[in-house]
Amino acid sequence: MRRTTAVLMLATTAVLWSLGGFLIKSVELHPLAIAGTRSAIAFIVILGFVGVPNFTWSKAQVGAALAYAATVILFVAANRLTTAANAIMLQFTAPIYVALLAQRFLKEKNSALDWVTIATTFAGVAMFFMDFLSPAGMVGNAFALLSGVSFACLVVLLRYQKDGAPILSILLGNAITALIGIPFLAFGLPAAADWLPLIVLGVVQLGIPYILYSLAIKHVSALDAILIPVLEPLLNPVWAFLLLRETPGPWALLGGFVVLTSVTMRHLFVSRASTPA
Repeated sequence: MRRTTAVLMLATTAVLWSLGGFLIKSVELHPLAIAGTRSAIAFIVILGFVGVPNFTWSKAQVGAALAYAATVILFVAANRLTTAANAIMLQFTAPIYVALLAQRFLKEKNSALDWVTIATTFAGVAMFFMDFLSPAGMVGNAFALLSGVSFACLVVLLRYQKDGAPILSILLGNAITALIGIPFLAFGLPAAADWLPLIVLGVVQLGIPYILYSLAIKHVSALDAILIPVLEPLLNPVWAFLLLRETPGPWALLGGFVVLTSVTMRHLFVSRASTPA
């Protein structure tokens, strides 16, 4: 697989992930029940892609599965306890953790361009949510920050398995999440109107994009695997505009331009550097 193909797969993943905030808020269930049901559906989708799984139960495989479960549970809880903008903005503090962890555990050195990209990405995302980020829902904000840490661990552990089958960690992570979350359906079963968003969450927002992500991460660096999907928080207000007619302000437009320019320029420079003369 060419790096460009992997980058396109990551961009597609970001688009599909971006449906999460809107859909999660449209379901009236306990947060863990949403996470468990969504992951149970995603498990079926990914199992259909994988076939009979051959788990190795290695530390990296199990560690990535646990990091995955923590990420999706914390993110759902954050979306229920704070604003969607807060949840996605704070989760995407992950690039800095990935940069540090990848350098330490994957021996993937970060260039000056990488650090500049991280800095400009944070600045752009901050501008994008200048009008939306608020201190309300501090418990939800804390969950969102923790989901950023667990997401960074997930990315690094999946990249560590680049010569194996990182998709099996995702499959196992969904099984763990389902086992943790489904018992919370005892607090209330989904209403008829909840099933469509739950199915879309499981199939389109979680199952399919994580299949794409697990394939792409074998062909890009850990930092690529977190910086390119930073398109996700930029798309959340786009869905709000299309579905709720919430118009983005000038700071949002400027922030989106900064992030897109930063990530695109880094991709072009890296691609040019890796192309044989």
